Amino acid sequence: MNQVFQVQAVPAKLVIVSRESALAMWQAEFIRDRLTVLYQKTEISILGMTTQGDQTLDVTLSKIGGKGLFVKELETALEDGRADIAVHSLKDMPMHMPQGFMLACIDKRDDARDAFVSNLHANLESLPPGSVVGTSSLRRESQLRARFPHLKVESLRGNVQTRLRKLDEGQYAAIILAAAGLKRLGLDDRIRDLISTKDSLPAVGQGALGIECLTSRPDLEVLLRPLHHADTAVCVRAERALSRALAGSCQVPLGGFAEIVGNVLHLRGFVGHPDGTRMAHAELSGTTTDPEALGNAVAQSLRAQGADEILAAL
Repeated sequence: MNQVFQVQAVPAKLVIVSRESALAMWQAEFIRDRLTVLYQKTEISILGMTTQGDQTLDVTLSKIGGKGLFVKELETALEDGRADIAVHSLKDMPMHMPQGFMLACIDKRDDARDAFVSNLHANLESLPPGSVVGTSSLRRESQLRARFPHLKVESLRGNVQTRLRKLDEGQYAAIILAAAGLKRLGLDDRIRDLISTKDSLPAVGQGALGIECLTSRPDLEVLLRPLHHADTAVCVRAERALSRALAGSCQVPLGGFAEIVGNVLHLRGFVGHPDGTRMAHAELSGTTTDPEALGNAVAQSLRAQGADEILAAL
């Protein structure tokens, strides 16, 4: 049975701010429902908002300011007191937290893999030359072009439903989406193939949810503690340190994925040119006690392979 978690000064009300896309609202409702079980006397509501990233759909993210466009309006709602916490897909969160804000909780990671979605083909390997593959991610584009130079990769923006509609209309032979998002929306049946993390290294934080609040609210960090997943947090800290060390953003084709095997933390990372012609890969292991050190070490290994030159060319 679920047990009510006892914490001092449980608030009478708690407001969660979220983007209004179906996936973002699912994530906010998922966190709300778990908190409701823990704090049965607290009235928990969701404030939905449309961000600039949601509104600007005709330009790639890398050209309009990156992932922070999905976060800024939510942070404003925290700052002015309209909301207490914000729920994010961690892969959408900038690597540097703005002053006054903290990542108070990291939930257990779901499937971190990329998913191949197509109505006509079983997997990437079966796509005929010249097939158009849609993705919004420079990270995916770089890896796709490196592995399948005979395919045509084109930009794909919009929420999950919009992207699926464009596929169904025949604009693309296939599209690549995060597996976790499709599964959360009950769209598992649209997944034709799950791409190994060795073939498509995930985005930093992919598959995990992060909960943000003001640094002036340590009470909320205590409140959220039952939802915090220590192993996921260690992995994500390593991945985000790697990205920070290389100035990772939407403008940089960069991937990072950490796993804990036994008591050992393994981290793989890559940096590539969007056209897939130049790639740097690195993999190192370290302790779970200092994930940031491992992230920085992998970044240094990538630099030794020319990562700085790749990034400078961008």
